[in-house]
Amino acid sequence: MRILALLIFLFSSCFVFSQETIFKKYNSEILNEVRDVSIYLPKSYNKDSISNFPLAIVLDGHKLFDVYVGVSNYYSYQDNAPEQIVVGIDMKNTRIKDAGYDLITSELTPDSKNFYRFLRDEIIPFVEASYKTSPFLTIVGESLTANFITHFLREKYPIFNAYISLNPSLSEDINTQIESYKLSNLSDEDNTFYFYMAGNPYANEKKLAKIKKFATYMKSVDIDNFNVVYDDFSNSPSSSSVIGEGISRAFAKVFEIYSGITKDEFEEKIKNLSPPDAISYLEIKYLDIEFLFGSNLGIRPADVFAIEDIILDKENGDYLDDFGTMILKLFPSSEMGHYYLGKYYESGKDFKGALEQYRLGYGKMDPKDPNADLFYQNVERLLNKEN
Repeated sequence: MRILALLIFLFSSCFVFSQETIFKKYNSEILNEVRDVSIYLPKSYNKDSISNFPLAIVLDGHKLFDVYVGVSNYYSYQDNAPEQIVVGIDMKNTRIKDAGYDLITSELTPDSKNFYRFLRDEIIPFVEASYKTSPFLTIVGESLTANFITHFLREKYPIFNAYISLNPSLSEDINTQIESYKLSNLSDEDNTFYFYMAGNPYANEKKLAKIKKFATYMKSVDIDNFNVVYDDFSNSPSSSSVIGEGISRAFAKVFEIYSGITKDEFEEKIKNLSPPDAISYLEIKYLDIEFLFGSNLGIRPADVFAIEDIILDKENGDYLDDFGTMILKLFPSSEMGHYYLGKYYESGKDFKGALEQYRLGYGKMDPKDPNADLFYQNVERLLNKEN
């Protein structure tokens, strides 16, 4: 993790300001004052006219904004997370006012209720109306603001998909509060939610005990589409390293559906599926990616190859046509769908149909592609059979 933290720092240093970061003075009617807001637009934002981008709201922007953007750049560069629009809210001199709570009732103070409304009713609508955002929203807080973000769980209709709570300074009856929010209602949503919390071994005993108690409660919440992860960072070298490592680990969980199929994912979720179920799994994975993250990925060849053996080895390859059709549905410009359709026709001795599919696939390939000649061998093989 130390090496990863160094890489993230380098990405943050090199990329945050080389991309487009807009520094805005937002005149809030709710707060009746002007707030400093930083809006990061990723590298592909102005190059890609089709895709939308997930939105992350980062509180304590003066401290967390650059770190979060650095992690975002690192993970998107590795193709393990989508590029994101990141909005940092500067709270350097207003943290206690904006995120405070009543010490007796644990409810937000009048000022923090206004700040809550400022985020919900002004900042998020403004960004969504001004930029190309997807439906997936993340909110990030640290210490006092990490407690503050839990209040968004009370919304009847969820605003955020992911909550990243770093080293939270929790209110006394946080467990009772969360219980009153009826999180079970999330199971009615056709969506996926994540709650990530990072502890801090360097916190005082009282704070750490409260964090662990809250983590135990949250992990006991049994809701299929509500994923809870707690990292205690007991081996962390310093208190400050919790922030960078915590955000990085949160990314690994929150965007796991975006990543290509891993060895663990294959072994746990795919290996024993029937061909139609494996095809359905891959199709749903990519439809979810497109819907949640707005990413026009098409389909990764590695993910196709990951389930290829299931399609070929089970049920005599009878589902090759469904496999090829699914790939063309998700990625019409790819030659891979035609390849599997060609194999299907060829296995049924329909050489004319197979030749047509192989030709269609080859026609979509760049002649400079080193695999183009290999692909054309399918065409030559069938031409020789015809002769």
